[in-house]
Amino acid sequence: MSRPEPALYTVQKDAIVLNLHIQPRASKNEVCGVQDNALKVRLTSPPVEGAANKLCREFLAELLGVSKSAVEIVSGETSRHKRVRISSSDPDRLRQIIDKNIASD
Repeated sequence: MSRPEPALYTVQKDAIVLNLHIQPRASKNEVCGVQDNALKVRLTSPPVEGAANKLCREFLAELLGVSKSAVEIVSGETSRHKRVRISSSDPDRLRQIIDKNIASD
């Protein structure tokens, strides 16, 4: 019996938890689709001393229109595969922005 695929994101009461695949040292910061049920995000920062994690939080905050403090890396601090929790009083709005960014690829 095979395991079910993990969801790209999970909507909670006051947040959304998003699976990410990060590509550091890219030419520009951008969302570039879905890879293995994770939102693929390219970041210009190198993966050293937390620089890519910091840029990841800043990029997601700007993309989703939330404060930087609302974006928290739940797991994967030292990995390209991350789970990020974005707090919001309207998580459905975040879901719509994410879906729009996936569809525009």
